[in-house]
Amino acid sequence: MSSAKLILDGEEYELPLIVGSESEVGVDVRRLRKRSGAVTFDSGFGNTGSCRSEITFIDGEKGIMRYRGYPIEEVAEACSFTEVCHLLIKGQLPTKEELDEFDHSLSRHTLLHEDMKKFFEGYAPSAHPMAILSSMVASLSTYYREGDDEEAVDRNIVRLLAKVGTIAAFSFKKSIGQPFTYPRNDLSYTQNFLHMMFANPAESYEVSDVLDDVLRLLLILHADHEQNCSTSTVRMVGSSEANLFASISAGINALSGPLHGGANQRVIEMLARIQADGSDYKKYVDMAKDKDSGFRLMGFGHRVYKNYDPRARILKGAADKVLDELGVDDDPLLDIARRLEEVALEDGYFVERKLYPNVDFYSGFLYRAMGIPTEMFTVMFALGRLPGWISHWKEMINKPNRRIHRPRQIYEGENLRPVPPIAER
Repeated sequence: MSSAKLILDGEEYELPLIVGSESEVGVDVRRLRKRSGAVTFDSGFGNTGSCRSEITFIDGEKGIMRYRGYPIEEVAEACSFTEVCHLLIKGQLPTKEELDEFDHSLSRHTLLHEDMKKFFEGYAPSAHPMAILSSMVASLSTYYREGDDEEAVDRNIVRLLAKVGTIAAFSFKKSIGQPFTYPRNDLSYTQNFLHMMFANPAESYEVSDVLDDVLRLLLILHADHEQNCSTSTVRMVGSSEANLFASISAGINALSGPLHGGANQRVIEMLARIQADGSDYKKYVDMAKDKDSGFRLMGFGHRVYKNYDPRARILKGAADKVLDELGVDDDPLLDIARRLEEVALEDGYFVERKLYPNVDFYSGFLYRAMGIPTEMFTVMFALGRLPGWISHWKEMINKPNRRIHRPRQIYEGENLRPVPPIAER
């Protein structure tokens, strides 16, 4: 089978097929409008392949996810976050020498230009960290101009990877009124972020190995997820030849929406609502089963996965150990979360509908256990997703004969009509 046929008003059109390396089949409709005058309609792009990519493969029916061919389970077990950054952006896992060089280059670029510290003074103390992150990333383009050669692009990629953690930590410090903690070159990427988040001049702070490892795991599991809302936004904006910083800033804005990056925040808010109602989680399980209640359990099910989200399975395996070592078993929200988890994995209603706990469910209460405030959850998501955004932006700009993205629409407005004089309106 090399083509598909479409019959429209009695005319037959042959459409070529595109087959991916995992035998995914796509119908190529690029010439359909020119030949027939018709366009395809796919609200929300849920069944539209917008690009060809070599970065991430997902099979939602089987619960499979791979970064450049490597199973997410093996990557999460064996790699550091910067190894995953190298894999996604450069296309291969680094050798020991390449990783040392990559880590060194990141540590050399973690500092922000001192003038940029003044930007934080202009934000209200109540400003959401995602708004700060987006505007600060966009502002980086005023300090680091895009070059025409690959070396200049790679240098800005390293700058962005290195500085986003600093920006995120500074936005947190701004929100709680503490002085900024500068990055340290002797710490790893994840250690450095935790140090900037939680160290202060009044007391000594040592990065916990447990916190460091769970942060590594969370960032890796969020590093890329194919053509989601924010990633496709980065590609859309970048297709206009907008620079790296502007494109990533747009992705951050897309991620800030509660239906995307804010999902794990909504999990915690849901748990708090249940706690305020006497911790009667069974009541809310019953409400979730009632279509007329208007209530849905946050953190369960996934638009792509019709099986157990492999990322959630990994976090579930780590959660009990991490929570025990952090000594937060007395948190009432975590107790409610565990009870909801038991219901979702055993109740026939959820099992039949494959409404398993997803990655947002586990990441929400893990971030809470780490001491990261709820309003920072989406920023943590952005910090993890950054290498994926960069890799898709880089893949797109390196494609030959690329075109600016320009979807079509089905117009449903008024037909042709004259403009009446203002006195007759």
